[in-house]
Amino acid sequence: MATDLFDLTGEVAAVLGGTGVLGGAMAEALAAAGAKVAVVGRSEERGTACARRIEAAGGTALFQHADAMSRESLVAARDAIQAKFGAVTVLVNGAGGNKPEGTVMPGGDFTKLPLDGWNAVFDLNLVGGTLLPSQVFGEGMLAGGKGSVINIASMSSILPLSRVVAYSASKAAVLNLTRWLAREWAPRGVRVNAISPGFFPAEQNRRMLLKDDGTYTERGQAIVGHTPMARFGDPLELAGAVVWLASPRAAGFVTGQNIVVDGGFSSCTI
Repeated sequence: MATDLFDLTGEVAAVLGGTGVLGGAMAEALAAAGAKVAVVGRSEERGTACARRIEAAGGTALFQHADAMSRESLVAARDAIQAKFGAVTVLVNGAGGNKPEGTVMPGGDFTKLPLDGWNAVFDLNLVGGTLLPSQVFGEGMLAGGKGSVINIASMSSILPLSRVVAYSASKAAVLNLTRWLAREWAPRGVRVNAISPGFFPAEQNRRMLLKDDGTYTERGQAIVGHTPMARFGDPLELAGAVVWLASPRAAGFVTGQNIVVDGGFSSCTI
């Protein structure tokens, strides 16, 4: 029994944001566990490259274009994936990010933060990054009476980080929505959980964390200094959490939870 706890054979996973570093690592992990994986995003080049890596490793994958901010685009993506692989049973909501317009830099004035900047970040993380895909793909899961939705929250869902005020607030909202959906959908067989990664250098935050020569920026050094494991995370270190939450055997009684993968960052007082 224990040997097949993490076997995802028969599962169909859609990884939104799979064209990014963290999303791509999670897509590869799900495929390695046996799931058929749709890498969903806007960059055909990066998405196709991820799908090809999965296939080269012996997995089954495809790239599916979709705009997470468009319900029509998501519906078309869902239907295309179902036609190729069958109904989606695992959804990873990994799309999202931050925008400078939602950030208050040192010496800046929060009272002057533009509303359109705030709204843009909330749209990116809460609406397109979580709400719309959960509605579109969740519809099929509810109809089938099974499924696992895995939202990608953030360290700032728990601890509001300096400067990135709109991002922190939007990711806190992602965590709240996760718990609400978990309560509502549990009786219908669909589990909803979140993963809150700590600090993993990726496209959007690399300049904040690392200099061009690979050494830490001042902010990066402060973060590492606050992390008991004294380093940033490797994207592959998210594999265990996403495969576990996706598995109906290993995590069949797990819903409404936030799995923190942060090297101990959140265990320290600020």
